[in-house]
Amino acid sequence: MSEHHFELDARRMLCPMPVIKTQDRIKTLAPGDRLKVICSDPGALIDIPCWCRIHGHEVISSDTTDRIITITIQVG
Repeated sequence: MSEHHFELDARRMLCPMPVIKTQDRIKTLAPGDRLKVICSDPGALIDIPCWCRIHGHEVISSDTTDRIITITIQVG
């Protein structure tokens, strides 16, 4: 199992693009990798964790600071 850390900048993208970009990026990663998604669409706080549950990935952390959302995902 790999333990690499990656980042995806999805700021200024509206729904459903943060989820689609997250999905596309996770397809290139290995189980155990972590992806930090940075976005500004408040819907991502619901959409990305929901997508992760459906597809077997784990949300490690979620934070909002100054309207910027950071969600860290561990690839399942």
